[in-house]
This record gives sequence, C-alpha cells and structure tokens, in this order.
Amino acid sequence: MKKIVFGWTILTLVSCGTTKTEITEIAVAEESGTEMHTEVEVMEKDYVIPTQRPVYRETETIITDLVHTKLEVNFDWSKSRMNGLATITAKPHFYDSDELVLDAKGMIINYVELNNKRMNFDYKEDVLTIFLDRKYSRRDEYTVIIDYIACPDEREIGGSAAITSDKGLYFINPKGEDKNKMPQIWTQGETEASSVWFPTIDSPNAKTTQEIFITVDNKYTTLSNGRFISSEEIEGGKRVDHWKQDLPHAPYLFMLGIGEFKIVQDSYTRPDGSIMEVNYYVEPEWEGSAKDIFGETPAMIDFFSEKLGVDYPWDKYHQIVVRDYVSGAMENTGAVIFGDYVYKNKRELLDGTDQSIIAHELFHHWFGDLVTCESWSNLTLNESFANYSQYLWDEHRYGIDEAAYNAEIEADGYYQSAEMQGYHELVWFDYDEKEQMFDGHSYNKGGRILHMLRNYIGDEAFFLAINQYLEEHKFKAAEFHQLRLVFEEVCGEDLNWFFNQWYLGAGHPTLVFKQSVDTTTNKLILSVEQTQDLSKFPIFKLPIQVAIFDNDGKHIHKVVIDEINETFEFDYNGELKGILYDDQNMLLAKIREDKTTDQYIYQYYHGENYAARKLGLMKGTKDKTAKGQQLILDGLNDPFWNIRVLAVGKAGKLRDGMKEKGIEMMTQMATNDPNSSVRVAALNAISKRLETDELGEIYEAIISSDSSYSVVSAALRNLGKADPHRAIQLAESLEQEKSSKMASGIAQLYAGYADENKFDFLHDALTGTTVQGFDKLGVLNSFTVFVTRQDDAILDKAHASYDDLSKNGGFYAQMFLPQNINYVVGHIDAKLEKLDAQLLVQEENDDAAYAAKTRKEIDSYKLLKAKYEVFAKSIEK
Repeated sequence: MKKIVFGWTILTLVSCGTTKTEITEIAVAEESGTEMHTEVEVMEKDYVIPTQRPVYRETETIITDLVHTKLEVNFDWSKSRMNGLATITAKPHFYDSDELVLDAKGMIINYVELNNKRMNFDYKEDVLTIFLDRKYSRRDEYTVIIDYIACPDEREIGGSAAITSDKGLYFINPKGEDKNKMPQIWTQGETEASSVWFPTIDSPNAKTTQEIFITVDNKYTTLSNGRFISSEEIEGGKRVDHWKQDLPHAPYLFMLGIGEFKIVQDSYTRPDGSIMEVNYYVEPEWEGSAKDIFGETPAMIDFFSEKLGVDYPWDKYHQIVVRDYVSGAMENTGAVIFGDYVYKNKRELLDGTDQSIIAHELFHHWFGDLVTCESWSNLTLNESFANYSQYLWDEHRYGIDEAAYNAEIEADGYYQSAEMQGYHELVWFDYDEKEQMFDGHSYNKGGRILHMLRNYIGDEAFFLAINQYLEEHKFKAAEFHQLRLVFEEVCGEDLNWFFNQWYLGAGHPTLVFKQSVDTTTNKLILSVEQTQDLSKFPIFKLPIQVAIFDNDGKHIHKVVIDEINETFEFDYNGELKGILYDDQNMLLAKIREDKTTDQYIYQYYHGENYAARKLGLMKGTKDKTAKGQQLILDGLNDPFWNIRVLAVGKAGKLRDGMKEKGIEMMTQMATNDPNSSVRVAALNAISKRLETDELGEIYEAIISSDSSYSVVSAALRNLGKADPHRAIQLAESLEQEKSSKMASGIAQLYAGYADENKFDFLHDALTGTTVQGFDKLGVLNSFTVFVTRQDDAILDKAHASYDDLSKNGGFYAQMFLPQNINYVVGHIDAKLEKLDAQLLVQEENDDAAYAAKTRKEIDSYKLLKAKYEVFAKSIEK
C-alpha cells in the first residue's frame, strides 16, 4: 500500500531501568573512588518495578490452514449489500481440531454446511465459530459452505490516517444519484477488512488459493485476482464472471472491482516468450489516457524481474482506478487499485507522473504478495522494499540524481513524521493499533535502511540475498530475522549489529563533524560526535566512506563510527581542497558539518552526486565574490533540474554584470528549459526583475504555447498581478481543458480577481470530476476566497456547493471543509461588524434611506450566518 501517512504513537523507553542521569552519577562515583553501593542507591531510588508485562503484538497463532476459498457473489445495489456463498477448504495446522474459527465482520449468516449437512455455529463479536462434524487431523481437509450477506454500510466504521475506512466493501454512488460519478463497487482488504465481505482467517500469515464467481448486470466490467476463466450470460440481462487465483496469497489481498470501466489492453512478454496480460481499467473518458498513465508498467515488470532474479510470479497484472478510494493505492495480487488522483492527461503528466506509486505497488507482488510479513509488527518487510523500489526504478529510468532527489524527500518524510508522532522501532511490537504501522518508519525509514545495507555489502551481495529471501520464502509469511539470516548467509558476516540498531532500535544518529589541519605533517584531523539522545536511541555503528580532495585528486577512506566521540587522521598532499563525510550519500542521519565556503564551492564542482552538489550550491553561494556569483550561474546550467531550480532561488544574490547575465539566462529558461518545474521557477523569478511590458509578452506567449499546465498557471498567476483583466480573458479560453492542474490554476486566479460571473466555473470545478486529489483542496480554498469577495447572494448560493461537497467530495476536501466553513462564518462576522458601524454613522447622520438598506443587508447576513453555523455543526459531526 502506498500512502503518505502520519499516526500518533506512544514510545515506551526502557533501558534496563537505567536513566541517562544514573549513568552520569555512576561515572562520577567510579572516578571519585566511591564504593559501589552509591550506584545501587541511585538505581534503587529511580527504578520503578513494572506491574505487568510489556505489550507484545505477536504473530497470529496458526490453528487452521486455509487451502482454497471459493466465493459466489451478487449485489443488492439499492441496499449496498452483497449476497455471498463461501466454499472454504481448510485443515488443522498441527493439532487436531473439531471447529473452524473465522473472521466475519458485520454479516448476516444464513447457514453453514459440511458434507451436505447443516452445521451448528456460533456468531458473535464478528467471529464465526463453526462446529465441525468430527475432529480432524492435520492430514485431513474438509470443506464448509457458508451462506451469508455482507452489510458493509450497516456496521460501525473505523479507520486511520493511512486507510481512512475499514468498511472492506464499498458501493460508490450505487443508486446513480450523483451524475458526476460512475456507480461502482470495489474492495479494500488491508489490514483486516476483507472479512467484511467474505468469511476468512483475516491475518497476514494466512494464505489460500482463491476463485470467485461474480454475478452482475451485462453492462458492468469485473476485475478480481488471478486469471479470467469464463463469462456466462444468464437470465435477466445478467452475467457470471469467473476469476481464479491458483497460487496462494493472503486474504487481505483478495479484491473485486465492478463498474462500467473501459479495459485498455497491454501486455508483458515473459522470459520464456509467453504473453501476459497487463490491462488498465479506467472510466470511459480516460480511455485515451490509460497508456500515458500506466504505459511504463511492462518495462517495470521486466526491470524488477531481472533485478530480483525472480520472474513476476502471478497470472496477470491489471490496474484499476476507482472513485472515493480510502487510501493511495493497494497491491491486491494481480489487480491493483489506485485512487482517482492518477487520472492525468498527457499535458498533466509533463508536470509529474505517478511512476513511483505504480512501481511501489508492482514491487509488492514480490515483497508482500509473494512473501508476506507474518505480522503487522513486521510490516516493513512489505513496505520498505516497496518504498525502495521507487529508488531502484528512478535510478534505472531517470538516473541517479533523480533517485537521490526523491530519496532525500523520503528521508525528510521520515524525520517529519517521527518528530510529529514519536519514534519507535522499525519492527514494532508494542503499537496501540495495527494501522499505526503505516507510517514514515515502515515506509520511508525502511527504504533508506535498505539503501544503507546495499551500500555496505555491495550490489552483488545485496541483490543475491533478496533473491534468496524470495526463493526460500515464496508463498509463505516471513519475519525480519529471516531476512537477516539470508543476508548473513550470503555475505558471511554477522549482521545483528545492523539489524539490532536499525530494526529493533529507534531513531537515527545525529552527527557533528569537525575538521582541523596539521600543516606541518599534512594531516587532516576529523572528529565526529554522535549527539542523539542516548537515553532513547543507541550509539550507532556507521561504516562510511570519507572522500578527501587534494592536489592528487580524490581519495576514499573507509572508516567505522561506533563511539560517541571519535577522531580520524588522514594524509593529504599539497592543498586540502574538499571533503565529503559521506561520499556515498547513503546515511540516514542528521549531519552538521564545518567546512569553509571554498570547500563547499569545490564540492559543487567535484562532489558528483546530487546531495554533494546541492549542499555545495546552497552553502557556497554565501561567497559574495566572483566565485560565489559564478557558482549561481553554473548552477543555472546544472544537468539536474532541481539544482537549476535551487540556483534560480539564489539568483537574487547576483550583482552587476552577473545579474544581467542571470536574468538573461532565466528568461530563456522560462520558455526553453525542458523541465516544467524549472520553467515555473524561472518565470516567477523574472517576474520580479523585468519590466511589465516585456513580462506581458512573455506571459502571453507562455499561456498560448507552453505544453505544461503548471507553467501556464504560473504565467496566469503572475499576469493577474499586473493585468487581472487580461489574465482572466486568457484564462477563459482554457476553462474547457480537461485538466485538474489547469482548473486549479484558473480557480486560484479567479479567487483573487474575478467577479460573480465566474461562480459557475468554480462550482463545477469544486463539485465535478475533473479536479482530483490534492487539487480539490486547492480549488476548495480558492472557492472560499472567491465567494467571500462577493455579495450575500453569492454566499447564499455557495451554501449548496458546500453541501454537495460534504456529501460527494473526496476525502481531503471533506477533511478541510469545516475549516473553510469556519472561514466563511468569520468573514460574515467581520461583514456584520462593518455593517453595524456603517449603520451607526447613517443613523447619526439621519440617512434614513441608506440606514434602511443597511438594516436589510444586516438581516440578510444574519440569516446567512445562522445557516452556515448550522451547516458547520452538521459537518463537524
């Protein structure tokens, strides 16, 4: 599953009952020769005897093995119910048993059969216990049939920041009341919501083969796991589709999708020459864009299969886009679901693709689907590898700079989430709720740790080890110790130190590097201190490569940091020109370093990797001499787009002739740079530095000819500041563009400058289907700014738009709707205060006609305020 999520965590810190204060007092006692009873007294004073065992979220005990699950389902769209017949083949795992215990959430259980006989069962608290006809041994299989009704909308719904609902089975616009949304049904099983739509053992360490018979009206397309076996038309204009998954997988990966989707066909050629279907299920209006969105998938399958040395193991690889999805995307085996944020046309894709998410879900088909974490505490075995696949794909497809750039964002995501929610172990056994596992640790931190391990043992050993891990544990569940043992077997080294500090320990190192030079002996003296809170986090062992640049070039020194304070000495020849403390740019660590400005400038030109060049540019531009000025100009020509963006941000430091040269370069970049983000940055920069007439020509040329919606939106926004009327004229010609980004950009312009005539455009953008994902939130904010600039009639009209959004808007828009309504109420309060003051002046001046008009206006705004306050209370619930 791919989702940027943050969940609150409570971190319990225990270190043998010894605090940092105690350690300090013990050290003082030992140095002063005090007898050891002083230590005992300190520890007895602070030590708290635990009253209960610590929380440990162990792996689910396997009592029964699922063998095969057959489902026969049909739907009552009007009631959002599913009628199901589950045929489950199972056997005791080891111990003899005369009952089968299944998870079945919020269902109506009609009957249970075994060997054509009705069985007694007990169903309470979402657990179905079936009393079998005898005791079965682990060598005996049996098959039960369960007739049931799934009622997802009738049970109490939970959810989290990661997966906003645990309804399991979702009926979207089932009665067709929303004309902007295609009726559809889809499922979301992770973590344990598959048991809302079929009885099962809803645990990640359960595995079963699967087949499903789906009865639908002929107009609908269906999708599920495995191969499409057959389709049979039956009476009543209906059809039964049969899908079969012959290879075992976890129940949370079961999936079905139904709707009037168009199927865009693609394929992947396996190494043996056979053709595998790779299809894309999209709404009809997006049929022409499907291959633009997902078309890299076959190349990804080929790349990952070769990289891992394990061919893609499943029957097919289909991807479907649904409305109102409750997470980012989900790796259901061979049938991946994406939220509608991935809908982008060719021009929108120029500003950013969802390649990383597509790669993430695909990689799960090895890490998660083929080998599954045996407990949610071990979730990082699924998510860290999927996270790291994004780096691997970027490295392969776009180059090492792109991979490093996105890796830095991933690391920052971990730092921010940990700072907000708290630190915990990567393999986390004492979480409060299992969905807390879906955070910046399991994903971001885990991916960065894998990158460190790869750098430490080398590419050949790294990829051989994960190949061996997959081969040894395929179609099974695994825990992180099994991953460690495979790496140890391949590289021959005891890696407990690595896994203990990164998987069983919390936090990350904070390093302070300092350098000094002994010019008499030509030695560089490098000191490093670990400054993380040692009462919470370990002293880390960090093998790194230090690069030193002197008159003879670049020299690599391998060192291991494993103490709080350490000092290293290195020889150099001639002039010490530069130093990189982590030449591989692989540490997950917060680093403070002291370098001269000259060393940073040298680092930009010779550091090679993205992180070195970036830091060299950011720090080296503090130099106000010609060297620092030239560094900015050279940054504007850097081969990597983000360095060019950063250099644009530094262009304000340019002076005299360098300034003129910089403006000339950025003017060219605004129209000619191959990257749209650079064009936007350059456009915004020159808007502050060129004359209005010259800028107007540039803006109009960009609006009429640039292929990027982001660049066009930036041009409209900047033109709006100088000539709002002309900007609105040009925006009107773009209102019909089927683009979320374009609609969002136009909405932002209209929010600040347009009159009431643009209400319908903003309403349609807010309540329609063109604007997707986070753009919907931007349009919501623009709509609110717009309506609060208008009169009371428009504010009254806007209420219906907000009401529509509260019922049919996406998750993010609905989440921030209360904030926007409160803003409207605040605006009305301010307006009433102003009108009251105005009325007071009019009454003092005996302006009866004006006073009567003002009173009428006050009454109107009071009614509006009451209306919005009632609405605010309703949506807060």
